[in-house]
Amino acid sequence: MATRLIVTAVNERWATTASHEFCGYATSVIACSAEAAPERILSPAETPDGRPGISILVFAFSKEGLAQVVADRVGQCILTCPTTACYDGLPDADKANRIGVGKQLRFFGDGYQIAKKLGDRRFWRIPVMDGEFVCEDKIGTQKGIAGGNLLIGGTDQAAALNAAEKAVEAMRTVPGTALPFPGGIVRSGSKVGSVYKTLKASTNDAYCPTLRARTASSIEPGTEAVYEIVIDGLSFDAIQAAMRAGLHAAAAEPNVTLLTAGNYGGKLGKHHFHLRDLL
Repeated sequence: MATRLIVTAVNERWATTASHEFCGYATSVIACSAEAAPERILSPAETPDGRPGISILVFAFSKEGLAQVVADRVGQCILTCPTTACYDGLPDADKANRIGVGKQLRFFGDGYQIAKKLGDRRFWRIPVMDGEFVCEDKIGTQKGIAGGNLLIGGTDQAAALNAAEKAVEAMRTVPGTALPFPGGIVRSGSKVGSVYKTLKASTNDAYCPTLRARTASSIEPGTEAVYEIVIDGLSFDAIQAAMRAGLHAAAAEPNVTLLTAGNYGGKLGKHHFHLRDLL
């Protein structure tokens, strides 16, 4: 399941700060309780309270899991951040698909909180030491898609990283998508399973240059570094558009030796993104 939060603040700096705190330790549902990343910066004209803002996309395995992680992170990372407010980014979602956020956090007001209803939307005004924290009572959710990916290799680390950075820059222009890993880039790409039975995932040895002579390598001599980009999205089309943008941006950079994607035998979900369709 997925949701979108709209976080506003007195200026873009504090909205961005709140989003970075919220999205910390939310890179992979393999080891984290959620995957989350900023979607895009919002102008005052695009936010409910007319202040600078940012939209955040959050993904989890279930609606219940999403509800818990969003309430926890808003409470610890957005409520605590100077001047912020938090609103529903999917206001058209069905009532049955809504999860409580302000509904849970209002108790922090210790009885001094105030409910406010504007149209069909309910908000909580929670007193804090710099004024009030305004938070929407419930936020919408929908089915999300995780696991779009690109693998980008280069003649050396600098070339591969440069191409990956250009790909991320292009992909972040696509609405409805999020890149949950640090800076949008993964150095430690993983495969399913491990020689250690307790691990669900382990290093993707087929793409580790230092293991080329010791494993069934998928990289040719001349490729000395590989980076992965993982894409989550609100729709198949959004992820496909982001992958297309990233693929073409990386291909335009010098000293790129590898452009591919993880296959995993088609076992990681029903949605398959074929790179040939992106050309």
